[in-house]
Amino acid sequence: MTEFIQQLINGLSLGAIYALIALGYTMVYGILRFINFAHGDVYMVGAYMGFYLAPSIMRGFGQKSIASGIVILVAAMAICAALGIVIERLVYRPLRNRPKLTVLITAIGVSLFLENAGQYVFGPDPKAFPDIINDHAIEGLGDLTVTVSQVLVLAVTVALLLLLTWIVKKTKLGMAMRALSFNPVAASLMGINNDVVIAFTFGLGSALAAAAGILFAISYPSIDPLMGILPGLKAFVAAVLGGIGNIPGAALGGVLIGLVETLVVGYSDTIHIPSTYRDAVAFAILILILLFKPTGLLGAADREKV
Repeated sequence: MTEFIQQLINGLSLGAIYALIALGYTMVYGILRFINFAHGDVYMVGAYMGFYLAPSIMRGFGQKSIASGIVILVAAMAICAALGIVIERLVYRPLRNRPKLTVLITAIGVSLFLENAGQYVFGPDPKAFPDIINDHAIEGLGDLTVTVSQVLVLAVTVALLLLLTWIVKKTKLGMAMRALSFNPVAASLMGINNDVVIAFTFGLGSALAAAAGILFAISYPSIDPLMGILPGLKAFVAAVLGGIGNIPGAALGGVLIGLVETLVVGYSDTIHIPSTYRDAVAFAILILILLFKPTGLLGAADREKV
């Protein structure tokens, strides 16, 4: 039982990072009905922003302190929010009335651009992320090993999910996002500036991706320009698993993917599945769920008029 609880803690920590990335996918899809495949690379940029901002911020707010960690997190989120807004303004907005396939191919192009630009600007070699917090195992938990970074990942994820829920449910911009998701034409006729709402959505999703990048780098302190490819793909799978376009579904899907991966690695000898097959198992579960519930776990059927 102790080992099982340990695997659950590890899985929740990893799944929380996937959930933050998946939220960006699901918000953009909910409004524009297309997948922003460059989102995983914004996650990579967020990690690098933390890498370059950390030395100066830590000198001002203290070495390995929670305060410096929060400032680094917020600064990286702000930079990536601006990046998301710029990408939407320069790349996606001119193609908004084009076929969805055109926008999809463009998103893949933006992803490749960010990856190659990252290798040119940041260098292709992996870099060791600085220790911005004093990470250690928390004492007094018996045989369980829970680190400060794991608690931080879960706490920050829960706080950001609550903040996102408040924004979507209680603010005027959140109300405009929901209206635009339901009917863009009607929202425009009611006086909503669709361009502002879409740009805000991209910025919000990109900020969450940056938070995921910082949290991942704290937990696994090695970053490289291609680090966003696989987590971005898994977060997309998580969004589809939970119900693409559904915010709670994206969070649930991310947690489930993280748990499945961790349990497969932890119990590989027991279930006779090599730990290297953890990604294949996660995708197989996605296929099985979509066979029986094509809209995902929390997704609702979308009726279209012919």
